[in-house]
Amino acid sequence: MRVVLTAYGARGSVEPMAALAVGLREAGAEVRVCAPPDEEFTELLAACGVPSVPVGAPVRPLVTTVRPGSAVGLAQRAADLMGAQFGPVAEAAEGCDVLVATGPLPVTAGARSVADRLGVRYVYATHTPVVLPAPHQPPPGRRGRPLPPDVKDNDELWDLDARLANDMFGAMLGAFRDSVGLPPVDDVRGHAFTDRPWLSADPALSPWPPTGLDVVQTGAWFRPRAAVRPLPPEVAAFLEAGPPPVYVGFGSTPLGAAAPDIARAAVEAVRAQGLRVIVARGWAGLEPADGGDDCLTVGETDHQALFARVAAVVHHGGAGTTAAAARAGAPQVVVARSGDQPYWAGRVAALGIGTAHDGPEPTPGSLTAALAPALRPETRARAEAVRDAVRGDGAAKAAARLLGEAAGR
Repeated sequence: MRVVLTAYGARGSVEPMAALAVGLREAGAEVRVCAPPDEEFTELLAACGVPSVPVGAPVRPLVTTVRPGSAVGLAQRAADLMGAQFGPVAEAAEGCDVLVATGPLPVTAGARSVADRLGVRYVYATHTPVVLPAPHQPPPGRRGRPLPPDVKDNDELWDLDARLANDMFGAMLGAFRDSVGLPPVDDVRGHAFTDRPWLSADPALSPWPPTGLDVVQTGAWFRPRAAVRPLPPEVAAFLEAGPPPVYVGFGSTPLGAAAPDIARAAVEAVRAQGLRVIVARGWAGLEPADGGDDCLTVGETDHQALFARVAAVVHHGGAGTTAAAARAGAPQVVVARSGDQPYWAGRVAALGIGTAHDGPEPTPGSLTAALAPALRPETRARAEAVRDAVRGDGAAKAAARLLGEAAGR
């Protein structure tokens, strides 16, 4: 069985597909991953033993330079992303049995069309529930196309979102499909998502209620414990030198000029609790100005190996980071800024496994107010209880289901 996975986005999009690729390989499939050409993604996939195909422009320069919410240059970026699916992804998928896609709509709509042309099975996957049309939630919105604030009915908003998707990407997709002899589609979003999307979110963290969509919820996609990378020596030494520290990291979230202030606020808030701190630089380049013996700054580090040994995790609310902290039983403080981050902040608070920071711009005082309850024994106890309910085999489960359905079992 040959499976091709295509993903475009930051690490939160690529790493789950790497985990699925490992699950597929261990189940006996031949698998390759089409991913952005950023060096860290190439290294990640190589470390997983998975062949990769570089597709599209590097993501990191894009994330760190485009103003959040800005639609400047969006049409060209979308055309480039969609064109890459009809180019190198289509070449990689020749002769495959299944094509799985995740990422922004130009990517997944293009991938679905490639599967149509090749006559192979197609699966749309997402790691965040907020993008899926459902009456219990509004759409997240599209760059440069704000939803009308006076419309409160979610079904009406999702209908509007579908029309916006057609306006933004319909002609573009039609041109690419025409170039390979395919007819146009009248619902770009529905074409990409299908009526049976896969959701790689853990049901203990994010249960999906019954809706008109036949959602396949597999659990979050993590690499097997055996594939977890050891901690760098300096991190292991820091952990051994004292009580569990608080981890602070914002992943690939762009912080811009606010990064130094956020790093300072985080260090001051942790010190106010009498604890040490590990600060992850991330794509924003967080760097405490007054780092002492109680403060360690690190690069990319395996969350599965680190989070089980910290007092709490202060983070941006990415789906992967939220799930990794929950899986480790670590209390969380979520400083949500955009996208699906407010959703995950709400889930952490609702489950009692941490707190949602009040607003996107933390100060020493506001972070102290959010961190103090997260460090209480009852929050730790609740986080450990939820840890025991979080699935550890989402990627293996998804791989088995994918191969079983492709084989007609």
